[in-house]
Amino acid sequence: MSHRILIADDHPLMRTALTQTIGQAIPGAVILEASRFDQIKPVLDTGEPPDIILLDLHMPGMSGLIGLMMLRSEHPAIPVIVVSASEDPVTIQRAIDYGASGFVPKSAPNTQIVEAIHAVLDGELWLPEINGGPETDAPDPAQRAATLTPQQLRVLAGIAEGKLNKQIAYEMNVAETTVKAHVTTILRKLGVLTRTQAAVLASQLALSSAPPPPVE
Repeated sequence: MSHRILIADDHPLMRTALTQTIGQAIPGAVILEASRFDQIKPVLDTGEPPDIILLDLHMPGMSGLIGLMMLRSEHPAIPVIVVSASEDPVTIQRAIDYGASGFVPKSAPNTQIVEAIHAVLDGELWLPEINGGPETDAPDPAQRAATLTPQQLRVLAGIAEGKLNKQIAYEMNVAETTVKAHVTTILRKLGVLTRTQAAVLASQLALSSAPPPPVE
């Protein structure tokens, strides 16, 4: 299956560089482009929206993180990787808090953007290692898990059992893309980056089996 990837950046050279990098690393990928924020919506509203968005926070019309929040609110199933010239931990953490699934500095090597794309397409979060990464005063695991919805807890239980997204989707009778969206939200709420870390945290909480469905 070929992936559709939207590059939203106002710098032509940056779009060209990303297009070449992705084309070499992900054969068959369909690259879409936008140079202003108002060009993104028409692409997302087509019958074939992208599988992932690479987003510059400072493109015309973005309004920084406000544009990111608007995208996540209107199209929650499409993951976003912020590709930014900013590298400070505060900006990185805010981007993740406001819905980004990944953050890649523009100064990063090409291999990092490819790693980030693969990780996010698999439903994981991806962050650069900059001064140890963004620091958070995260609550304990039980408090974090308490923020999950019943559906998200069922997905987390499946992750803890080592199940693939398609297996979890089959058992829950939902689309695999829905499970991927849940996984991304779960990682963000739990304050972890990978499924493995989420599974470890789930095992600590004895979430070894899916909770019963809510009573109608």
